Amino acid sequence: MNLFELFAKIDELDPESGERLSFYNRRHILKNGAKATALAALPTLFASVVNKAYGADLPTQTRGVLEYALTLEYLEADYYMKGVQSGIIPQSQREVFETISKHETAHVRLLEGALGLSADAKKPKFTYAAYPDVFTNYQTFLVVSQSFEDLGVRAYKNEAKNLMESPDLLQVALQIHAVEARHAAVVRSIRGQKGWIVGNGMENGMAPAVPAIYEGELNTEQGGVELVGKIAGQDKNTLSEGFDEPLGKDQVLSIAKLFLA
Repeated sequence: MNLFELFAKIDELDPESGERLSFYNRRHILKNGAKATALAALPTLFASVVNKAYGADLPTQTRGVLEYALTLEYLEADYYMKGVQSGIIPQSQREVFETISKHETAHVRLLEGALGLSADAKKPKFTYAAYPDVFTNYQTFLVVSQSFEDLGVRAYKNEAKNLMESPDLLQVALQIHAVEARHAAVVRSIRGQKGWIVGNGMENGMAPAVPAIYEGELNTEQGGVELVGKIAGQDKNTLSEGFDEPLGKDQVLSIAKLFLA
């Protein structure tokens, strides 16, 4: 969600917000180019919208989904911050990962705002000991990056159904999900891979950092219908690639625990 889209959502949910938030109006942003200042204000703005829509408390299920998503976003934000600071990223691709890092930090702040948390209030401590050269070997950094992005895409996909009672937050979650998918495609391109998940994550002889992230991606059954043999000109491989699969919360958290200090 860009700044203008967020303001539109604020106006939709809370028409009275326009006057209260006038300092951050379009004219101010365009005139002063204060994108960083406005971005820093988003958690507070978003929290005010959420409180207006739901009162003091979010629905229990919604809060649980947001807290779960925040844990994953904390991990990604931490990873890219350390990756950018490590100096291992080639200059030709540095801007890509600096941008991804900013995206992940924005996701963190937005989710914190929705939950009414102060910055990094519940941020866990992370370790990358399972990949000791991750911040000294660029290829290792890339394969772990791809794994995190694919994990995030599958995790958000699975939780969409649990945000149905909170449609405005569902929209935000789906927008984050789309950005994570684009991140994954960019990293895959850098690695010389296809822009989508292939089979069990093994492509061009390159094994995934965490194979469990790709469990179930060979599935060719959709909506209770086995598609192999039912769509002309499509084999098992293209059918499995054509449908990205969700990954359950328990599976995702078991993978995330590998990186919790």
